[in-house]
Amino acid sequence: MDPPRASHLSPRKKRPRQTGALMASSPQDIKFQDLVVFILEKKMGTTRRAFLMELARRKGFRVENELSDSVTHIVAENNSGSDVLEWLQVQKIQVSSQPELLDVSWLIECIGAGKPVEMTGKHQLVVRRDYSDSTNPGPPKTPPIAVQKISQYACQRRTTLNNCNQIFTDAFDILAENCEFRENEDSCVTFMRAASVLKSLPFTIISMKDTEGIPCLGSKVKGIIEEIIEDGESSEVKAVLNDERYQSFKLFTSVFGVGLKTSEKWFRMGFRTLSKVRSDKSLKFTRMQKAGFLYYEDLVSCVTRAEAEAVSVLVKEAVWAFLPDAFVTMTGGFRRGKKMGHDVDFLITSPGSTEDEEQLLQKVMNLWEKKGLLLYYDLVESTFEKLRLPSRKVDALDHFQKCFLIFKLPRQRVDSDQSSWQEGKTWKAIRVDLVLCPYERRAFALLGWTGSRQFERDLRRYATHERKMILDNHALYDKTKRIFLKAESEEEIFAHLGLDYIEPWERNA
Repeated sequence: MDPPRASHLSPRKKRPRQTGALMASSPQDIKFQDLVVFILEKKMGTTRRAFLMELARRKGFRVENELSDSVTHIVAENNSGSDVLEWLQVQKIQVSSQPELLDVSWLIECIGAGKPVEMTGKHQLVVRRDYSDSTNPGPPKTPPIAVQKISQYACQRRTTLNNCNQIFTDAFDILAENCEFRENEDSCVTFMRAASVLKSLPFTIISMKDTEGIPCLGSKVKGIIEEIIEDGESSEVKAVLNDERYQSFKLFTSVFGVGLKTSEKWFRMGFRTLSKVRSDKSLKFTRMQKAGFLYYEDLVSCVTRAEAEAVSVLVKEAVWAFLPDAFVTMTGGFRRGKKMGHDVDFLITSPGSTEDEEQLLQKVMNLWEKKGLLLYYDLVESTFEKLRLPSRKVDALDHFQKCFLIFKLPRQRVDSDQSSWQEGKTWKAIRVDLVLCPYERRAFALLGWTGSRQFERDLRRYATHERKMILDNHALYDKTKRIFLKAESEEEIFAHLGLDYIEPWERNA
């Protein structure tokens, strides 16, 4: 890796001297080539800065003596993000890249672990940003690290799992869920969009000034944010959590196969606990609900990534036994980088469209039944039509063949932590969804089944309102040209829509 050059910085100003005697990391000592650290001396002092630089370099980190465009992480102590940006302005340093602004605690944790650790909200420095200042004449107050306008569409925002505003997003997730239980769609969408945009922010909101210029935050939403800032909680959220109807619906819908209509029925009949529901002889349960009750304890516990990977191996073994050229892709939250989930989704497709492919899911079910690995399944036949226009509904389900099942995962197939398993059990019930799609529609199906739900809603909304197109899990249709647009990959779909490609791990909206 080439050393940073002075020409990366503004040619008119000399860079501030931090500690000229320190030696930069030699290439052979660097273990983490993609990570370049600069430690700010301000409020830290020369001695402590030199000490931390030396420690980090011993652990294989590349630490620069001076700031340059190659720096990916700026580390500071007792400084806010705004302080760091102000320092850059005072020193007349222009950085064309956008490095992470982090508290020194992140670097200390990295040194302790001997490798880079995950950046979370507690590590990221707060930047109070002016998104617009049209009333104030003179030069704009744009910091040296560019602040881009935040889009109202999740498909134009990069949302990772590093949520800096969880106290707010948790509140809006609860309010959205309550509205969904009450079938109040407009309010549900309002709260979902608010939570989504807050999850995408690279800074923590600590005052109402920080909300200026952020889309999807109406007066009601801002009122809730202000109350949380001042009191540490929302009275409306507190009321929802204590609401008997919300508690009952939350409990009832946790059972596999139970939706809003069944929850409403049970609630109106006076049921408030699952034990009362299960013991009532007058109630008739579907096959799915019976399985949901039978394996309830396993199904409400989270599925770990290790468990998902173990299921993936078994799914691929079974599919390839009948269709060796098939592509099997884990989708959903696990494809977006999540470590935990409630089920595991797989998309299956094959270049050769044959009768064997149409019978594939049934053959896999038969195989697993023989091996004692199948606890329940519901096979839904395909109603897909190639010339059907995409659905205009943002939450529309697809028409591919699919199978909703409960898999019996043997304990010995899981490599790591099994702390969530019931003591003495040699297996765990896992919810699995298998989706079989035509090969030429695999890109659309993969995009749709990867999620997140709000990302997909906004992607379809963007296609309709901004591009005069219709997108769903099957196809992309251009209403102006009156043609279907073909795509071999997700990247091509984004290109058709005129969007920058968003990686799966950046779709956690």
